[in-house]
Amino acid sequence: MELVKGRLIALGGGDDEGLIKLIRSNICELTSHIEVIATATPQALDAIDSGNAYKEAFEELGCHDVRFMHIDEDHPADTADNLQRIGSASVIFFTGGDQVRLADFLNGTELLHIMRHRYRTEDIIVAGTSAGAAIMSDRMIYNGYGHYSLIKGEMKTTRGCSFIHNVYIDSHFAERGRFGRLAHAVAHDPEYVGIGLSEETGIIIKEGDQVEVFGSGVVTIIDASQIRFSNTRDVEENAPIAVENLKMHLLVHGYRYCLREHLFQPVPQNESATSGAVPEK
Repeated sequence: MELVKGRLIALGGGDDEGLIKLIRSNICELTSHIEVIATATPQALDAIDSGNAYKEAFEELGCHDVRFMHIDEDHPADTADNLQRIGSASVIFFTGGDQVRLADFLNGTELLHIMRHRYRTEDIIVAGTSAGAAIMSDRMIYNGYGHYSLIKGEMKTTRGCSFIHNVYIDSHFAERGRFGRLAHAVAHDPEYVGIGLSEETGIIIKEGDQVEVFGSGVVTIIDASQIRFSNTRDVEENAPIAVENLKMHLLVHGYRYCLREHLFQPVPQNESATSGAVPEK
């Protein structure tokens, strides 16, 4: 199996000061080239403001080479300048907003192809918060609210940006009651592992496999690999789903989950210093 050299960092939304400090203090150098992409923000002026705000946040921590990449209806992804810049970036950072919008503007572009290739073959960071976290897998959830998400037809998924496969990443997980939609998604696609991120809490995925937690909250892992029964494909629309033997794990800082082996384990002491504790605010 190919060893992935890059790292994915995903935050569940909320205050992202800890994520920015983590990227700066534990991962990248002051001279690292950071590209901020705020395409998930629907309004052009809001996206510019968001992108520049993140740019300034990194600069306040001493990062000297931070740029905002403007991609929207009037600014295509595949410009010569964008391709050159993404080819030299050490950190690619996706802001929050609308994950469907973000994926629509990136999928099928040469820009995304370069990002994915570099993530697999180079030691770079692909990071995102909220919508920017949800797009990281090949499939993502974009609909389903509260108890309605356990009704067939209410939970919807679509294509993500495919940095990693066979994972659903959901943000604002505890705060917005999204257990039902993540459970529904993995019950329907049991080859996928569900990762629910609470706000101000996130994950670092190393080697495309090892999921480690940063922040003070809880990451929920939902594993459908051993389900014995599910009616998600057979039940009629607007009917509730039934699933037997769906497994759940609660992951906090100091523990990790290995996706390929479906294994929950503590992070060894000699690795804990680099596993991603968020610096104090």
